[in-house]
Order: sequence, then C-alpha cells, then structure tokens
Amino acid sequence: MSSRGTRAAQAFVVLLLVIGLPLFVAPWWSWGKHGTTTRDVVIPAGTTLTGAASRLTDADVITSEGQFRLLARMFGKPEPIRAGTYRFVEGIGWGDYLRQMQRGDVIALRVTIPEGMPSVLVRDRLLANAKLTGPVEIPVEGSILPDTYDFQVGSTRAAAVTHMQTAMATELATLWKARTPATVVKTPAEAITLASIVEKETGVPAERRLVAGVYSNRLRTGMKLDADPTVIYPITQGKPLGRRILRSELNRDTGYNTYLKPGLPKGPIANPGRASIAAVLDPAPTKALYFVADGKGGHVFATTLAEQNGNVAKWFAIRRARGEM
Repeated sequence: MSSRGTRAAQAFVVLLLVIGLPLFVAPWWSWGKHGTTTRDVVIPAGTTLTGAASRLTDADVITSEGQFRLLARMFGKPEPIRAGTYRFVEGIGWGDYLRQMQRGDVIALRVTIPEGMPSVLVRDRLLANAKLTGPVEIPVEGSILPDTYDFQVGSTRAAAVTHMQTAMATELATLWKARTPATVVKTPAEAITLASIVEKETGVPAERRLVAGVYSNRLRTGMKLDADPTVIYPITQGKPLGRRILRSELNRDTGYNTYLKPGLPKGPIANPGRASIAAVLDPAPTKALYFVADGKGGHVFATTLAEQNGNVAKWFAIRRARGEM
C-alpha cells in the first residue's frame, strides 16, 4: 500500500474512533431524558458484575452485557454488587444502574403494624402480603413493636417477625431504664401486659397516662382491673368480638379474666406501642379508680363508685339515644 493509502487508512481509523467511541460510551451517562417505564430486577446475594450485567440484559434494562461490563471497568468503582430487588428507570445512564446496585438502593416493601394489633392479626397481615415469602407462625403476644417497617421484596415473613421482635426488645429495654418510681410493674414483662390493656382501653393519646394511672391505683390497692378486653382476648385472640360479652364469659376463669380476681392477666392481650409502654412506666398522678366512655371517643374519670355510677348512667343514656341498647 502506498504511503498515501496508509495515511488514508489511518485517517479512517481515527474517524471511526472519533465517531464510534462517543457512541460506545454514551450509554454510561444520563442525558436527562428519562422515561417513565420501570423494570424490577432481582439481584441474588453473591452476584458479580458479570452476573448483574446478564440479569440487566435479560430484563431489557441494558442492551449489551459485554458493553456494560467494559464500561463498568472503565468508569465504574470496584465496589461489590448488593443483593435485593431493584427498580430501574428506563433511559438513565448505565453508570446510575451500577451505582444503584452498589449502594443497595433496593425497592422498599413497607409493612405497618398499628398500635394494639394482636399477634394473630400481625400473622394475617404478613400472610396477606404477596411480596413476602415463606410461612410464619403467630408471634408471641406482646413481642412485636408496632411501627412501619421497610423490607426487601422477597424477604421471608419469619425474618420480618424476628426484625419486629428485635425492635420491641430494644425499645422495651430503653423505656425500662427510664421508668419512674410511680410505676407499679416489677418487670418488663409486666409492663408489656399492662401496656397492652391500656392500648386496648383508649385510642386517645392524651388519655394513656391517665388510664395507666387508674390501673396502677387498682393494682396498688388490690382492686380487680375489670377490663373488658382481657375477657375478650381468649375468645378471639384479640380480634373484635362483634357482640356484647356474655355473662358466662365474665364468669369464666381463663387466666385473662380480670373481672374474677385482682392483678394482671397471665400475659399481654395485644402488641402495645411505645406510648402505652411509656405510660405504664410513668403513669399520671391521679386518685381516679374508674373510667367509662363519654360518648365522644374518650372517657370520663371518677374517684368514687358513686361518681362512676353516675357517669355510667349518662353513658347508658347516650347509648339508648343512639339505639345501641
């Protein structure tokens, strides 16, 4: 080949590099033209860069497995790929996909356990969530901390329960250290049991410490707690009863029935939240021994039985006016 031909060939190669290299590396960067389509991809534990590239190619997130690997080695950081389920947005740079996997920006599966939810309903909620996997037993009552939790899609239900129980153990230990001399409970287990009753007796946050104060007074003086939710618990495992309590149920000794004997029931009747646990560990200073619904969503409190009977009469009148009696 003549020198003129050689120079022409070299110029052609340079032209290819000038034109082709930018096209080759362009997918690595985002140019601000993101789509709205997303694709979810599961990256198992131990996945390498090669394995991740293969999964992204199979899911049509990227167009070339080999090109992704080469660009990752040229421009990416040598950090490991983290396991999880990822949601990739169409049209962003491949470098963003790699960084997403290296940071562990997985899809968060949010599960909320409300305050006062009994463990049988915690189990049912986890079973109803199709994005969790595996079987799960009914957790020990009172062992779950009500809260909102984020899990990875595909997490096991058993692991979710363990996480929630660890959260409760940690929170209870913290709250127990902060208890005041006003509390009547002697152990963290007793705190959970009493807090579960407080949780079931009032849905008004401002009343929690006062309700805890009433029950603390009753326990301190040897009075029965007379708490309806403790009668219902062994019948439904904490689910709504859907009817009035029967006289035979009030007379049945289940170990939970606080109408039969003084003291706490044999265990919690729900999973209490932080506020209810804190309330029994620092109950409000009060002389009240009674309370009954006020017809407005809260309760009215009394120090004497005569006062309580008058409040009950008013509550019954409200219920009769509503057609409930």
